[in-house]
Amino acid sequence: MKLNKRLALLIAYVFTTLGLAAQPAPESGYFMFPIKPGQRNYLSGSMGEIRATHFHGGLDIKTDQRVGLSVYAAADGYISRVKASTYGYGNIIYITHPNGLTTTYSHLLSFYDPLADYVLQKQYEKETFELELFPEKNLFPVKKGQIIALSGNTGGSGGPHLHFEIRDAEDRLYNPLRWGFKEIIDTTPPDIFGLAIRPFNIHARVNQEFAWQDFKPVKTNGAHIYTLPDTVYAHGLIGFELQTSDRYDGADNRNGTQEVTVYVNNRQVYNHHIDRVPFEKSKQVSQHINYNAFRRMNRNFQKAYVDYGNDLPLYTAAHNRGRLNVHADSTYQIRLEAKDSHNNISNLIFLVKGQKPVFTQTLDKTVKKPNLSYEVMGNILKVSATDTSATPRNVELEVGNQRFSLVPSYTKNSTSVSLYDLRGGLPQSISFCGTTTPFNFQAVVPPGQEYNFTSRDMTILFDKETLYDTLYLQARKDGDIYTIGDYFTPLHKAMKVTITPDTKITDKTKAAVYYLGTGRGRGLAGGAWDGNSITFTARGMGKFKVMEDLKPPVVKLLSKNKDQVKFKISDDLSGINSFRCEVNGKWLLMKYEHKNATIYSEKLDKSIPLSGKVVLKVKDNAGNEAVYNTTI
Repeated sequence: MKLNKRLALLIAYVFTTLGLAAQPAPESGYFMFPIKPGQRNYLSGSMGEIRATHFHGGLDIKTDQRVGLSVYAAADGYISRVKASTYGYGNIIYITHPNGLTTTYSHLLSFYDPLADYVLQKQYEKETFELELFPEKNLFPVKKGQIIALSGNTGGSGGPHLHFEIRDAEDRLYNPLRWGFKEIIDTTPPDIFGLAIRPFNIHARVNQEFAWQDFKPVKTNGAHIYTLPDTVYAHGLIGFELQTSDRYDGADNRNGTQEVTVYVNNRQVYNHHIDRVPFEKSKQVSQHINYNAFRRMNRNFQKAYVDYGNDLPLYTAAHNRGRLNVHADSTYQIRLEAKDSHNNISNLIFLVKGQKPVFTQTLDKTVKKPNLSYEVMGNILKVSATDTSATPRNVELEVGNQRFSLVPSYTKNSTSVSLYDLRGGLPQSISFCGTTTPFNFQAVVPPGQEYNFTSRDMTILFDKETLYDTLYLQARKDGDIYTIGDYFTPLHKAMKVTITPDTKITDKTKAAVYYLGTGRGRGLAGGAWDGNSITFTARGMGKFKVMEDLKPPVVKLLSKNKDQVKFKISDDLSGINSFRCEVNGKWLLMKYEHKNATIYSEKLDKSIPLSGKVVLKVKDNAGNEAVYNTTI
């Protein structure tokens, strides 16, 4: 594919003038690599990688697809915290070091003595598997290179590996690769898979359309330079989004790209560097990426602009928060630079040419009847009317007690697009070709302040940190399902919702609110009853339903002998809440592996055989209890 002359000159400028030399990593040598130190290692996850609910906060180190590898202390220090958990980090050790930093080692199979014995004693004292301990400073000192545990697959791990983090005293997560581990080799620049461009205001266009559009970059021969096949025509305020990932030498799996920089006409207008993330802000990943594209298409587009409501300390974007204001008849040379932790760089280079919006019309002979649809993009209501007429007709918008005609901005394949700024007032309905369709807009909910919405069907309390940006709330009740917003809008913090279901409830103590996913999935939202109303906390938007869980958990004995007893436990709706096992009336520690729904025992005194009457009680989150009796 031939590049135009101007673009070819721009690529030459990048290579010869800017220089892409790698910079050495800081603080090299202070920490030892915690798995097979001194040997070649590989990563299954990198710092800042985009996960469904958070930024990945460290390194996932491969452990040869098995558990039981020795885990080494990265530096001198002392064990300041240890936790055993069914979910999340699983079994985890925190080591605090003289330089004020703390390293963490997660998903462990087991701890080494004397820590293992200390934890086991505490579990029996408190009669619980899940616990968190903060040993005194001098109780468990460690030396650099000391074996502290065996690697495992506990907690929320998706496979055997060690999750390794470096934190400071304020719980900010640092990229461990800053410490220059020679065990990881990376000379491979990031891959660039996609570019998206988004219009922001009612006058903005991308290739004469008001639409989020994605483009497929093309890699040039012999260089880590990507381009677009064609010039992009745009107008008004637009923003770029980049889909990129990184690979390490000798590995096929894809990891995160830590840094993206945008240059317009050789001037930097935006940068983000995911090298240090405050732990409490990690879940704001939903505002760093295009959440809508992630939910709808499972594609991770990192925004190359700072969205409103995003206060992550990752960005440098002083002017227009990284957005580009495109003027008619102007040409912009765009370069998006993707850089990994080892300073390997790839560039996406293309041209944006300013083009004033003009009315365009193309017809589609297959269109047989009128149709109407709409979507909200930021503050703009975009109405798409499929028309059988050769001349596009206006849509009529009712706002308050007035009716407005929306003139189409353009027509593509017999679909006319009309735009309306919702800040002018919430519309009640829209009419087209004799048919009136009501809207479901209920309220304009501002971010950064408390807001209480009340309707006939529900009350929603928005905390001042619930929203990232202004929400044009749509909420309704259809039968026994309550819909609040949609699945594609992220929340910063939870909202509190009160509903009064009109369905018959057999037992309120067994009834709770459940979040309904896009498929058959259901998640417990819980709730507290007050008379006939129930109040629950919603951490996401979507569909909710009150359901009763009247069935107790199911318990199946897998094995029993003098050394160990093992069960499989499951629940069909609300999920497992707790379990307790006793042998001859004495509490027996049961470890829970939720990934395969098994619990298995560990004795306090390994020399004493298990013998006698075994009673296992398992409760679900609705309070239903199953009791299983057996004898060893």
